[in-house]
Amino acid sequence: MDVKALVPGIVPGRMDKALIEAGFADLHPPLDDHEALVAADRCYFCHDAPCATACPTTIDIPLFIRQIATGTPEAAARTILSQNILGGMCARVCPTETLCEEVCVREVAEGKPVEIGRLQRYATDTLMAAGVHPFERDAPTAKRIAVVGAGPAGLACAHRLAMMGHDVVLMDARPKPGGLNEYGIAAYKSTENFAAREVEWLMKIGGIELRSGVALGRDVTLETLRAEYDAVFLGLGLGGVNALGVEGDDKAGVGDAVSFIADLRQASDLAALPVGRDVVVIGGGMTAIDAAVQSKLLGALNVTIVYRRSQERMAASPYEQELAQARGVRIICNASPVAVHGNGSVRELEFEFTADDLTPTGERFRLPADQVFRAIGQTLTGDGLPDLEGRKIAVDETGRTSVPGVWAGGDCASGGDDLTVTAVAEGRDAAEDIHASLMEQANG
Repeated sequence: MDVKALVPGIVPGRMDKALIEAGFADLHPPLDDHEALVAADRCYFCHDAPCATACPTTIDIPLFIRQIATGTPEAAARTILSQNILGGMCARVCPTETLCEEVCVREVAEGKPVEIGRLQRYATDTLMAAGVHPFERDAPTAKRIAVVGAGPAGLACAHRLAMMGHDVVLMDARPKPGGLNEYGIAAYKSTENFAAREVEWLMKIGGIELRSGVALGRDVTLETLRAEYDAVFLGLGLGGVNALGVEGDDKAGVGDAVSFIADLRQASDLAALPVGRDVVVIGGGMTAIDAAVQSKLLGALNVTIVYRRSQERMAASPYEQELAQARGVRIICNASPVAVHGNGSVRELEFEFTADDLTPTGERFRLPADQVFRAIGQTLTGDGLPDLEGRKIAVDETGRTSVPGVWAGGDCASGGDDLTVTAVAEGRDAAEDIHASLMEQANG
């Protein structure tokens, strides 16, 4: 063990650079041609396949696997991308173990599903490597649509609208497009700058103007957008992060998991990224898992996830939980934070054990910590938004909001799971409704 691994505090270079780079290598290496054919051959090509039903973007999974099996991966990619234009990223980050692969007939019968996610990646990577874009724009409609937010929902919406002949102005508050795909996904799930490459490839459809550094409420208002454009789509994501709300939450060393992941994704040298010796992550979703695993891969000695309910109720899938534990992450459940201790900087976290209904038990314990990550949910931020449902923008089944001419989708909108694939489906479906609405108006 490198002696630097034992140094307290938040410091860089806890592990050898080569070890760090190896840890952040591709979690699931791509299939080669032979492996893809073997994997595809396991598919029964079911009629009315349960895997396709389970896919939020309703990809015809048996069809694209058959196309791979017959040696036409480019055709398979077109089948995928016609439903999910971000099929390459979704192949990498989708929780297939709880979606398509969970209901695969092979999984039910044998406990080993067809590797749908890896086959999807094989097909889409093959097409992208060829440098072609499989779709062409329809005739121009002279309609202009503003899409606010260049995350999965906004990108899917913008592409579908552009493909139907509309002109799209795609705005995002961050310097780079991609949203969570660029800033919020664990680095070992999206290697070799794939998120940026996928956006660049998507933009080849034409008709999309990207404006970075443009934030709703700061640089533009919804009223202005409604006046200047024929329609508006909001794919804002969730910009705020919930606080712990306990004594000492403001101490140095306490931060947001989403910010940590974003900094890591944008870092040019992972070995230079500081990390604590004793890291505690509070939360039970994918963000918590990603922050914890990546802390361990950076050289943190002790990494613990603490979740307030039982492990069965964690939002992260059992596969992701096992991945974290295999990397040396400890998971403690049924415990809620009650205080952050330390003189200026965090040194310990105090917790109280809770029942499944969050009733305090009165039994407390402490964990040493020099770095704490909050991963307890994100919140919608912004003023002048359409009506809310709960803490998100209220939408109907087509993505329409309470404001005429304004649609919304992705994490900022009510309903649906906070998944990349769900955001893509919502952005795509909203684009279809926007198009239908504009054409109806044009035809009078």
